[in-house]
Amino acid sequence: MVSVMQGSSSKSGQRLEVTVAGDEGSTRLDRVLAVRLPELSRSRLKALILAGSVSIKSVPVRDPAYHVAGGDTITIDVPEAVAAEPAGEAIALDIVYEDDDIIVIDKPRGLVVHPAAGHETGTLVNALIAHCGASLSGIGGVRRPGIVHRLDKDTTGLMVAAKNDRAHQSLTAQFADHGRTGAMRRGYKAFVWDLPNRQRGTVDAPIDRHPFAREKMAVREGGREAITHWEIEESFDGRDGKPVAALLACQLETGRTHQIRVHLAHIGHPLLGDGVYGPHFKTKASHLGPRSQAALAALGRQALHAYLLALEHPRTGEILHWESHLPEDLLLLQKTLRATE
Repeated sequence: MVSVMQGSSSKSGQRLEVTVAGDEGSTRLDRVLAVRLPELSRSRLKALILAGSVSIKSVPVRDPAYHVAGGDTITIDVPEAVAAEPAGEAIALDIVYEDDDIIVIDKPRGLVVHPAAGHETGTLVNALIAHCGASLSGIGGVRRPGIVHRLDKDTTGLMVAAKNDRAHQSLTAQFADHGRTGAMRRGYKAFVWDLPNRQRGTVDAPIDRHPFAREKMAVREGGREAITHWEIEESFDGRDGKPVAALLACQLETGRTHQIRVHLAHIGHPLLGDGVYGPHFKTKASHLGPRSQAALAALGRQALHAYLLALEHPRTGEILHWESHLPEDLLLLQKTLRATE
């Protein structure tokens, strides 16, 4: 049994009471609480125990491995989530879906996901803190959104963030699984140079930091497993009537930094506009018509869009599915590539 009381001793937080039933599968304090309080992460429960916020018979128990007995009543004082270190900022968001557990946004180009050196403000995290406000019940005791995946600054498309510990745990597990056993799916539209010699394929090549350029990733032996599935959706001819580019639909089976950009460059089909992984393909632009060249020059970023996101809702178990249309700059690129010039 779990009961919840607003108690003065919790300093405006929550006071929870758990009665040990004896069927939790373990007598360890931390494991019993993990079973009875799934909305709190194991790391959060451990921190509360070590902080003296968990008591039995009014005596704080600071040992996560303490063995409880059937019938024991455990009191847990959960303090109110503290304010996040990044400040909230009023940044407009294209919100696709939102409830008490998760928020899904369609990220524009140029928006950095998380504060970091050189991008301390103006990020998606700053925007979510401001937008979600009190609905963020706290990830690990901090009132912040749970970022479980990222898109590069100039990659557009669908992203999901968690509002509480329960959702954060669920989404983290789903992204780690990447659809191998669950509903998670992530799809991308990628405009690439040249036309692959078959309709579909899989790149299974480990990714690690580039040995010399530390801001880049590379396919390297001994790196982390990385698997990308791709399929041709459309091909585009150049001025000479020969294929010069293609639109691929990509699905991720893993989630490594720059994975699609690295993998497609590795098989000889880097993204249009990718100055990091496709600089040797700049001369290819001369094969495009003048309108396509102008659209590509105006793009100023890698031609990559996260168009598909599917997942299991952390609380209800419902399978949710969203799709995002290509943004205007990629629609213009597609239109000009299709045109006979």
